[in-house]
Amino acid sequence: MADLIAPQQIQQEDATALADVGVDTSEQDRSATYVLRDHLPLCVVTYIDGLEMLPIAQALEKYDWLREDYFWKAVAADKDDITAQVAADPEPQGYFIRVKRGVKIKSPAQAALYMAHAGTSQKVHNVVILEEDSELHLITGCTTAHQVRSGLHLAASEMYIGKNATLTNTMVHSWGPEVVIRPRAATVVDDGGRFISNYVALRPGLDIQSNPHTYLNGRGASAKYLTIILGSKGSIVDTGGEVYLNGEGSSAELAHRGVCTGGQIYQRGFLVGNAPCRAHVDCAGMLLDAGEAGFIESIPGLRSLHPEAQMSREASVGKIAPAQVEYLQSRGMEERDAVSMIIRGFLDADIEGLGAELDAGIAEIVELAGHGE
Repeated sequence: MADLIAPQQIQQEDATALADVGVDTSEQDRSATYVLRDHLPLCVVTYIDGLEMLPIAQALEKYDWLREDYFWKAVAADKDDITAQVAADPEPQGYFIRVKRGVKIKSPAQAALYMAHAGTSQKVHNVVILEEDSELHLITGCTTAHQVRSGLHLAASEMYIGKNATLTNTMVHSWGPEVVIRPRAATVVDDGGRFISNYVALRPGLDIQSNPHTYLNGRGASAKYLTIILGSKGSIVDTGGEVYLNGEGSSAELAHRGVCTGGQIYQRGFLVGNAPCRAHVDCAGMLLDAGEAGFIESIPGLRSLHPEAQMSREASVGKIAPAQVEYLQSRGMEERDAVSMIIRGFLDADIEGLGAELDAGIAEIVELAGHGE
């Protein structure tokens, strides 16, 4: 492993790219930082007792139980060609995070999966473990350097949430226009555990395919997904989420929000009720400009295997209503500003813990989308 550096020593060009996806190298209000640059860890630091962050290869050497009990247990190594390629890497890259029993981390930890050179094929395997009664907010920023247009990102992520533990996982993607992205993720939740997933694709690259699985195995376990997609011209974005409600009294809420300015967006959400449970999936799209081949396709799904499973779904695709714009104009707002405000409200992108740079990035892209530029 190459020598690690402090986050503050990261070159300004790289730091600026990381800030776009919520990774703050000044570490303001951060409890830990991990940065993978291309194929090698660049920095790994933690500041809180009870919070452990290591490169996955180092963690596997340190803990025999990691490979026996967690590694490739939530996601199967032979699930598909993507996981097979990640599993075949003789020196796995990615992060290992463990929050010990009873430890509640107030400040977010942050991890960056960063491609600094064009044509990079990045393969990562991440494992996150929250022990009983623990709490963590993890911000993972996945991005390319500003001049990088092409690359391949393959990832397997496994998250384990113990009894009465809470994991908020915020992932932000901002890729070069020709990057192909294939994440494979699964989360296992025990009794009373909570999983909150925020996924934001600001610049979706060429082709994203993501369908994370969550297994609510414990009594009273819960999951909440918010997926925000900005599909630009030439991009294919296929995002979903499958939740298996296996524990008595488990609950799930999936919300997808997509704005299309010429790309192809597939919104998926699938709920499987195997026990008395409550769940809802809501897919909503705003089609601003289809261009020659752009569209939004919403596919919310339900499967009930228990008579006391209560599940519902809804889907909607539309455009900005002229009456909404006219109303805001009647209140003295310019048309351009009115359109941007409506889009921001539709996306509802108020995600706690993200920096001002990310807020500015969302505002800038929504501004362009709202004005058809």
